[in-house]
This record gives sequence, structure tokens and C-alpha cells, in this order.
Amino acid sequence: MTDVLIAAARRTPIGAFQGVYNGVPSPQLGSAAIRAALADSGLGVEQISEVLMGCVLPAGLGQAPARQAALGAGLLEATGCTTLNKVCGSGMKAIMLGHDLIKAGSASAVVAGGMECMSNAPHLLPGARNGYRMGDATVVDHMMYDGLVNPYDGQAMGVFGEMCVEKYAFTREEQDAFAAESVRRAQAAASEGRFAAELVPYTVKTRKGEITVEVDEEPGRIDVSKIPGLRPAFKRDGGTITAASSSKISDGAAATVLVGAEQARALGLQPLARIVAHASRAQAPAWFTTAPVSAIAAVLEKAGWQVDDVDLFEVNEAFAVVAMAPMRELGIPHERLNVNGGACALG
Repeated sequence: MTDVLIAAARRTPIGAFQGVYNGVPSPQLGSAAIRAALADSGLGVEQISEVLMGCVLPAGLGQAPARQAALGAGLLEATGCTTLNKVCGSGMKAIMLGHDLIKAGSASAVVAGGMECMSNAPHLLPGARNGYRMGDATVVDHMMYDGLVNPYDGQAMGVFGEMCVEKYAFTREEQDAFAAESVRRAQAAASEGRFAAELVPYTVKTRKGEITVEVDEEPGRIDVSKIPGLRPAFKRDGGTITAASSSKISDGAAATVLVGAEQARALGLQPLARIVAHASRAQAPAWFTTAPVSAIAAVLEKAGWQVDDVDLFEVNEAFAVVAMAPMRELGIPHERLNVNGGACALG
């Protein structure tokens, strides 16, 4: 079976909650990322077999968000499109499935990525279709209900973050330090131009004219000196997780172009990377925080690698402790993890 290569990867700047992308549908952000990645890849639209785009908050976007993003980017109407919903990992899962399609010979080149505009997630009216006959009714926040709350017990995901804190005895000071370092790294990466090659400027139309978004919105607004003074967000008595040590609520899109090695050689493409292995692991929903530990261990085993063989690790900072747990369990040095900052800073 052919090796699978990443021919290109681009992303929009990440917008803050109800910030620059407020009112911009996520498929439009997805279109921008796809268009730029495809232009970088050296492939034409006719060579793309499939588009896979993750989107966890699709309510109100209209039918088939991935297809909207693909057509908006100029992909052919004959190109198959699929929207994936996997909380915290839909874009990554899109890449994994794209890899498998190419490995299986079902596709020769795939666009895979994710898109989200949490700012635009609507409020829902359960029961409105049948009519409200008597008593009060509830308006449900799509962002919270479908994205940030455990459906099995109604707990905010941050409550489970506090369980992870207790398991590893992480202190408030350790989490604050991790979050502050995430911000400093993101700010340094931006100022030194390390994001330049991946960013796609996005122009937003407002009543006052057009605004071109060229940098991530959140990191520049954070004052790390204020982090120690923030109140716990999820556990009033004895809680340690704050807004700073949690991922930011944000908006943006990213896309990759995947291609088989034989096709890349035939076309003279200059790929960015080769996908060596991938792995998924899951456990009880309340312990989603430690799933990356087993996933990293599994993918290292598949690749035949040890921790010391890996130059850089990226772990989603859903909360600081989600990235701190594999550092503790697997012995990953902080200087090799999330070197350009993570979700605590970027979103």
C-alpha cells in the first residue's frame, strides 16, 4: 500500500469568541482554508477524490456543511463531501479517515480538515415544533449542549478536568504556569513569524467596511500577569481550573491536502510530511482528559518509536491538565510539547 503524504496545510487565523468572525458561517472559513491548501498543494480540483471536514456545531449552517465549504473553495460538484462530528477531534479524525481512504485505494487525493464558528452557534427551542401549551419553556445553547456539556450527566467538561487534577495532584500553580507558558509561546511564534506559512488572511465585511484578519485574535489580548488572580471556573470550593487553564472558545478553520506517494512523485509535488501512523483511543466520558495518554502510547507502538524518537508533540489543551497528563505519564519534556502554544492561548 502506498504511503500517504501531506501535500499542504493551511488555516485561517483563529478568532476570539464573538470576535472578528462573529456572523461568519464556519463553511466560509472552511472554504478559505481549503482554497489556500489546494493552491499550495500543486493539485488541481479535478484531482481531489473526497473532501472530509469536521464540524461539531452544525445547527443553523444549512445542509451539508462540508459540501458548502468545498463548493465555496471551487471544488467540483462531482467531488464527494462528508461532514464529521467528533468533539475535540473532528479535524484530526478527518485526516485519519482521509489517510485510510488513500491507503485502501478508494481515493487518490483527499482534502481533510475542520471548521467551527462557536460565536455563531444558535440557541435551540426544544418542543417548539409541537407547541408550548402551558408553563415555562427552555432555550438551549447549542454550543454548550452539543459541544461543552457531558450528555450522560449534564456536567460541564471542566468538572472532569478537576477530576484529572485530583488524579495527578496537579497544583493550581502548575496549571497557571503551563497556561502562561502556552501564551508566551503563542505570542513569540506570532511575533517571530512562525505561523506565517500556515495562515490564510480572511477578509470580513462589516458595516464600517472590510477588515482583513491576519493574526490569531486571542494571544495578543492575554495578560499573563493576571492569570494567578483568576477565579476557578468549574468548582467553587477548592477548584483549580480557570479560564486561563482552559481552551478558549473560538472560531476558525484548517485544511490539509493528502495524496498518495506514487501520485506525488508522478506529479513532482513537494509534500510537507508523511503520515507514519495514527491511532484512536477512548474511555469513560468522564475521563476524556487522559485519553491522549493511551492514544500517544498506541501510535508510538504502531510507528515502532519511543518518546525520545519524537522531536515535537502536539496535544490539545482542552484544559492545561489534558496536556500535562501525558507529560507526566509518558515522560514527554515540556520543551518538546506544544512549542508554539496551544489551545489555552490560541483557542
